[in-house]
Amino acid sequence: MSKKCKRTVKAYDNSLICHLFVEPMKSYAYIILVVLVILNFSSCKQDDSPIEITKIALRDVGHTLLLSNQDSTSLVLPVTKVDAKTYKISFQQELSIQPDSLVIFVKNSLEKAKLANHYRVEVFQCKVDEVAYSYEINQNEAESIIPCAGRILPLNCYTIKIRFETNQKQSSLIYLWLIVPLLLVLGFLFRQKKTSTNPTPVDQLCYNIGNYKFDKDQSKLLYIEKEIGLSKKECELLEILCDNLNEVVKRDELSKRVWEDHGVFVGRSLDTYISKLRKKLKEDTSIKIANVHGIGYKLEVSKE
Repeated sequence: MSKKCKRTVKAYDNSLICHLFVEPMKSYAYIILVVLVILNFSSCKQDDSPIEITKIALRDVGHTLLLSNQDSTSLVLPVTKVDAKTYKISFQQELSIQPDSLVIFVKNSLEKAKLANHYRVEVFQCKVDEVAYSYEINQNEAESIIPCAGRILPLNCYTIKIRFETNQKQSSLIYLWLIVPLLLVLGFLFRQKKTSTNPTPVDQLCYNIGNYKFDKDQSKLLYIEKEIGLSKKECELLEILCDNLNEVVKRDELSKRVWEDHGVFVGRSLDTYISKLRKKLKEDTSIKIANVHGIGYKLEVSKE
């Protein structure tokens, strides 16, 4: 039987595509990498550099609270950093705290220092270390929680802890918008590199005819280790017969498809080329190009 087979050949040159598309994509990937590195260093800087200005702002909060208690002589003790996001204000003397005033004092001091606008404030009683009052300010004002307004905390020893919250959702979205395109670009470049290293297989037409292999694109027949060259018209005729194996192909169809657009057709030309094909296929006795009288030709391959 005649069977189509495939042969791998190198893909066409991709240099133009690389010039017009791949190189700009590489540049885009490098830009994103630089931006990510800058953002990373910037975030580190934002975590470390505001420590001193934060302590100054919080001392200003403590100072204002003491003044609201008519106390201009006692000290605001050193502001301490509890953890990466939390600071503590301590006082030398006892004081009373009005929640409304505390909210305003903290807000004013942090705004002057241009610090985060999302934070949580907790007032602790020194002796029992329990929260006497707390509230949270969010960047979205509607999400801020300020309870117990107007209820004054009586004279006592208090410490105030302020925890600064970063907007993790927004930060994640920023990095996501940068990382996703970066991954897509790197994925494309990796695939392009792999493609250029291993050229894309392209189907090339050939047929198995008995013990022969008919390679149309190379215009030849292969029989064991023997190569037999074919003319263009021989290839065209043999391909039509292979595509219609064991079926009659009319003379008019063969003549039209092979000679119509390629010059003048002489009545005996078809028979001449069929005769040439028979000679070139004679090594395999299972192959026969039969003449169906008055109709056309049929390529027959007997089963072994």
